[in-house]
Amino acid sequence: MTAKTVTLRPIGHVVGGRSEMYEDNWHDARAVIRLDGASFTTSTVLGLEHFSHLEIVFLFDRIDPATVNSRPRSPRGNPMAAPVGVFAHRGPYRPNRLGVSRCRLLTVDGLDVHVADLDALSGTPVLDIKPYLIEFAPRQPVTQPAWATELMARYY
Repeated sequence: MTAKTVTLRPIGHVVGGRSEMYEDNWHDARAVIRLDGASFTTSTVLGLEHFSHLEIVFLFDRIDPATVNSRPRSPRGNPMAAPVGVFAHRGPYRPNRLGVSRCRLLTVDGLDVHVADLDALSGTPVLDIKPYLIEFAPRQPVTQPAWATELMARYY
């Protein structure tokens, strides 16, 4: 199968919140997702205010594509953690530099979607917004390695 090129256009960008990357304490980080007024109207967010949480797809635009490789590495560079493949962790150095975050919806004001707990930096291009539905939560118990629990203990 031949790989096809996919072109995505941001729907908006993150305003406010953090401007520099550091890995922990995203709890209550507040930001606005400002949708592109040239491409969208308020009809695109009609009904969004009825949801408590959103899933945000964004681009890790500050990551230089030349620095991305698929070799196994220790999560967050932790020498105590065994190396894992790029698809076995959630770091920003990914082949397509895509980030996915679940965050709390605070309010919708026109084309401004106010959120908390979004782990994306101010200026980050947003590619999609989806409401989080309970029915998409895992139906079976969730398991993960101990290193993931330890590394994420202070994330939110």
